[in-house]
Amino acid sequence: MIYKLYKMIKIRIKNLLIVGMLLLTPVVLVAQDKVIDQVLAVVGSNPILKSDIETQVIQNQAQGINLQGDVKCAVLEQLLEQKLLLAEAELDTLIVVTDNQINQQMDRRMNYFIENIGSEKEVEKYFSKPIMQLKAEMSETIKEQLKTEQMQTKIISKVTATPSEVRQFYKSLPAKDIPEIGSQLEYAQISMLPSITEKQDLEVKAKLREFKKRIDNGDNFATLAIMYSEDPGSARNGGEMDYVGRAMLDPTFATEAFNLKPNQISKVVRSEFGYHIIQLIDRKGEKIKCRHILIRPKIDPKELESAKNKIDSVADFVRKGKMIWEQACYLYSSDKNTRNNGGLVTSQRNGSSKFELSEIDPDVSKIIATMNVGETSRPFLTLDDKQRQVYKVVKLNNKTKSHKANMQDDYQRLSEMFIAKKKEETFRKWIDKQQAKTYIHVDDSYANCNFKLKSWKK
Repeated sequence: MIYKLYKMIKIRIKNLLIVGMLLLTPVVLVAQDKVIDQVLAVVGSNPILKSDIETQVIQNQAQGINLQGDVKCAVLEQLLEQKLLLAEAELDTLIVVTDNQINQQMDRRMNYFIENIGSEKEVEKYFSKPIMQLKAEMSETIKEQLKTEQMQTKIISKVTATPSEVRQFYKSLPAKDIPEIGSQLEYAQISMLPSITEKQDLEVKAKLREFKKRIDNGDNFATLAIMYSEDPGSARNGGEMDYVGRAMLDPTFATEAFNLKPNQISKVVRSEFGYHIIQLIDRKGEKIKCRHILIRPKIDPKELESAKNKIDSVADFVRKGKMIWEQACYLYSSDKNTRNNGGLVTSQRNGSSKFELSEIDPDVSKIIATMNVGETSRPFLTLDDKQRQVYKVVKLNNKTKSHKANMQDDYQRLSEMFIAKKKEETFRKWIDKQQAKTYIHVDDSYANCNFKLKSWKK
C-alpha cells in the first residue's frame, strides 16, 4: 500500500515538474534560438501549442466547419476537452485505434479538401505545405481525435430515456422550443434482383481462383485487392477490414473467415454482396481482422430486363386488386429486411418508419415525391443496401403535413431530443469531475475567451 502511494507521489511530482517546465518555457526553441511555437495551455502534462490551434482553425475552414463566437477560443476549448478525454482514453485498454481507421479518416478528409478547394496542388497552396507533410501532421491528430471520440461515446453510452421522462421533457419545453416537424412520409417497397447466369457465376469464381493461385505463388494480396476488389470501403486499404465480430459479417463470409488460420487464404466464398477470397490477418478473442477481394457477377442486360418486366407485372396485379400489396411483397421481394413486414422501410439509424424527403435515397425520393397516398409506382432501377442492381416499386403508405411536434405523432423525435440533452449533461458532469482533479493552465492571452465552461480559467 505504501509502495503504491510512493509511486503515485512520484508520478504526480513528475507531472508537476513537466508542467512547471512548460509554464516557465512559453516558447519551444530549436537550434540557434529560432522560435517555432508557443505553449498556450496545459492540461495535466499535455501542452496545447499555438500551432495546434492555428492548424485546427485552417482545417475547420477547409472542411466548412463554422464555430460560433471567437473561433480560436472555441477551438482552444475543444482542444482542452480533447486533452482531458485523451488522458482517460490512454488508460483504457479497450480503446484502440487502428491504422486502417486512421487511413479511412485521412482519405475522407483529403477527398473533402480536394473536392472543395480544388486539385492536390490547390490543397498544398491552401495549407502552404506538401500533401505528404500535411498527411503526416494530420495522422497523430486524427489518432487522438478517434481515441477521444471513443472515450466520449463510452462516457455517454448508458444514457437512456423512459417514456415518462420524455413526456416530462415535452411538458417542460417552452412553446418556442417545441420543434417544427417537416412533412414526413412512410413508404413500403418491393425489390427484385435480376438472376445471375451460370456463365457469369463461373467467370467470377475462375477469376478469384486465379487471384488465389497468384498469391500462393508470391503475389501480394493487398496489391491485388487495391487493383481488383469491388468493395470501395476496403479496396483502397488493400482489402483490409477492422476487427469485427461474427454478427457484423455476412453469415457465409463469417463462417469461412473464422475458420481460417493467420495468413491462410480461403476458398471462393459467396455472400449476399458477391464472391470473395479472404485472408485472416489476426484474431483477438471473438473478433477477427481480415482482408478480402470482392468481385460481383456482371448482370446480363436480358436478365435485368426480365426482372423489370416481372416486377411490373406484380405491381400491376396490386393496382388491379388481383393481389394485395403485403402478399406480393412476401412472395416476390428480394429484400429480406422488409418483405416479412409488408415492405415497410425503416431507418437504420433509429428504427423509425417516418422520413422527411431529404432523408430518403435520391433514387426513391424523386419517384415518391409526386405520388399520392396508397399509390404504387412504376418500376425503377436503383442499388440496394448491398450495392447490387435491383428493380423496385414503392408504395406511399402515409404522408403528414408540417406541424409542431406532439407526443402522439413525434415520440421518436422528442425522445432523440431528450436523450441528446441528457447525454450533453452527462458529458459536462464528467468534464467538471475531470477538471477538478487535473492541473489546467490557460495562457493570459486567452483570458477574455467566453468559454462554455468558466472553470477552464480556474
